[in-house]
Amino acid sequence: MLSHILPKAEISIRENLNWLYILRNLMLFLVVMAVFFAVHGLGIDLPMNQLWLAIFAISILNLYTWLRLRTPEPVTEHEIFSQICMDVLALSYLLYLTGGASNPIIWVFLLPLIVTAIMLPQSYAWNMVIITSCIYTVLIAYNVPLPALAPHAEHHNMSNLTPEMSLRMQLLEDRRYFNLHVFGMWFGFVFSSGLVAFFVVALAKTLKDRERSLAEARESALRDERVVSLGTLAASAAHDMGTPLGTIAILAHELAEDFPDHRFPELNQKLMILQQQVDRCKQALSVMSASAGEMRAESGKVMLVSDYIDEVLNQWRTHKAATKLNLFISPHVNLQAQIIAERTLTHSLINILNNAAEATQDDLGIEFHVDWNSASLSLKIRDFGPGLPSELVDFAGQKPVKSNKQGMGVGLFLTYSTIKRLKGTISFSNLESGGACVEISLPLLTKESEHDGFHG
Repeated sequence: MLSHILPKAEISIRENLNWLYILRNLMLFLVVMAVFFAVHGLGIDLPMNQLWLAIFAISILNLYTWLRLRTPEPVTEHEIFSQICMDVLALSYLLYLTGGASNPIIWVFLLPLIVTAIMLPQSYAWNMVIITSCIYTVLIAYNVPLPALAPHAEHHNMSNLTPEMSLRMQLLEDRRYFNLHVFGMWFGFVFSSGLVAFFVVALAKTLKDRERSLAEARESALRDERVVSLGTLAASAAHDMGTPLGTIAILAHELAEDFPDHRFPELNQKLMILQQQVDRCKQALSVMSASAGEMRAESGKVMLVSDYIDEVLNQWRTHKAATKLNLFISPHVNLQAQIIAERTLTHSLINILNNAAEATQDDLGIEFHVDWNSASLSLKIRDFGPGLPSELVDFAGQKPVKSNKQGMGVGLFLTYSTIKRLKGTISFSNLESGGACVEISLPLLTKESEHDGFHG
C-alpha cells in the first residue's frame, strides 16, 4: 500500500533506512559474540556493566528504527545520517572500554563510512570521514586498556623470575599479543571486503536496473513519438480524404440514377456496393475525427469484461462474418470484473482478429481463448495459417514494417503501442503445429486503479 502513496525517491530513502536497520542488527550480533569470545574464550576482564549499557542503547535505537519504518512520515537523508552518527558514538564508547585504538577490531569505523558513502550524497560521506577520523585520533590517547592484551602486564611484579625466563615470557606475551592483533586485523579485512563486495554488487545491480528502465522509457518515448506522428498523418489524411470521398459518393448516386436497376441490374448492383464502401470509409473518417484529442477517460467507458468481449466480437463479426471462430472461455472467471473499454483497445483487438482471419485456412477458422480474474485479462488468439515471418517474430509490432501482406504493417505497430500504453503485455509466436499465436494480458479496473485514476 505504501508504494502507491510515496514517490519513488521517498521509497528509495526508506529502503536505505531499512538496510541500516538490518546492518545494525548484524552489528549487534557481532558485538555480543565478540564480548562473549573475549570474556569466556580469551579470559579478558572487561567492564561488562558499561558494555551491556552500550549494547542496550544500540538495541533501543534499533527498536526506534523498526517502529519508524512502520510510520507513513517521509524519511529524510538527514535522519539517516543522524542515526549513523549515533551508531558511530555507540561504537566509540564500546572501543573506549576495550582498548581504544589498540583494539584489533578498530577497523569497524570503516563500516559507518562505507554505509554513508553508499546511501547518502557525497557531502555526508566527507562529514563522516571527519567524524570517524577525529574519534579514532581521540581513542589513541584516551581509552580503558585491555589488561590481558597489554604486553607484559601480567609479569611486571614477577621479580622472582630470572632475566632469561622473564625475557622468554615477554617474548611469548608479545607473540600472543601480535597473533591476536593480526587475527583481528585479518578478520576485519575479510569482513570489510565481503561487505564492500556485497554493496558494490547490489549497487551495480541497481544501476543496471536503472539503465534498463531508462532504455525502456526511451523506447516507449520513441514509440509514442511514432504513434503521434502516425496520428497526425492520419488526421491530415482524414481531412484531405473527406472531399474526394464526398465527390465519389455524389457521382456514385448520380450514376445509380442514370443506370436504373430494372435496365442495368449488374451495373446498378456494383454501384450500390461502391456506395456502401464509400459510406463505410466516411464513417471511419468520422470516428477518427471525433476521437482525435480525446483522453482515455473520455474515449472509454467502464464495462463488465464479459460484456466487453461480446461487444468486440460483435463488431468484428460485422467485417468477418464468414470466418469460423472457436471461442474458449475459462470456467473460473470473475463475472464482476470490469475493464475500461477504450475505443483504441477495441480497434486493436479487432485488428489482431482480422490478421488471424486473413492468415488462417477457411475451414479451420481461428481460436479465441479468454480468461480473467479480478486483476487481469488474458487473451490468446491463434490462427492456422503459415505463421509470422521468422524475421518478424522477435520485434513484431515494435516498429512499423514494410510488407505487402495486409495487416502486418502499421496496424500491428499501433496495436502493440496501444497495449503497452494501457500497461499490458503482448507477445507473438509461431506454433510447432502450425499457425501464429498472439497472447495479450491487460490490467482490469481495481479499487487501486480507480484511486490512481481519480488522484493521478
